[in-house]
Amino acid sequence: MRWALLALIGGAAYLLAITFDLPALRMLCKPLPVLALLLWVLTTPADGYRRWVAIGLVLSMLGDILLEWPINAFVPGLAAFLLAHLAYLVAYLGDTRRVAPAGLLFAGVIGGSLFALLHSRGLGPLLLPIALYSLTISAMLWRAIARLGVPSITNASRVLAALGALLFVSSDAMIGVNRFVAAFDGSSYAIMLTYWLGQFGIAASVTSRHIDLPYSSGQPNSRA
Repeated sequence: MRWALLALIGGAAYLLAITFDLPALRMLCKPLPVLALLLWVLTTPADGYRRWVAIGLVLSMLGDILLEWPINAFVPGLAAFLLAHLAYLVAYLGDTRRVAPAGLLFAGVIGGSLFALLHSRGLGPLLLPIALYSLTISAMLWRAIARLGVPSITNASRVLAALGALLFVSSDAMIGVNRFVAAFDGSSYAIMLTYWLGQFGIAASVTSRHIDLPYSSGQPNSRA
């Protein structure tokens, strides 16, 4: 598929640009994997879920560009990814409003622990933005997990969305730890690989939701 080729070329070129410190190539190639996922998502039938995931991918590309910009655009980049997480949150809420208390507890522990760790190192003027971001990614992860209990959605879509959300949150967590706690070797590679895999899972939850399961032939797969 052309989108897969674009993603692989863009991702490989970006990792090479990190290795050899080529800022211009990094700026050019960083958004390409997510652009490829957006093009893939847009090949599926249009519905509310696809629309909000596509919006999230567009906002993620904006965040990629801002974080790579040669000026200090960390806060605008953070805002773009905050909006991307909100878009995914809306997509998941469109499928189900079930409470899923176990998922809420798990996501709350993840987001709360991350914020507590970052806060312990002193966030200064970024305290409120980071608190809001931690709350948002926790809510997004919670709602992705909540979809796991909705039988009217294909199993592949449910699992891929949950894994994608968890990987996306993991990537965000590594960014926070690397920036505010302690830099670690290979952080750039780990952050980007978990980020791309997370976005792939979320995008694939769109393309897989229209594949009828043997026991649900002819049944809608979009709502709880």
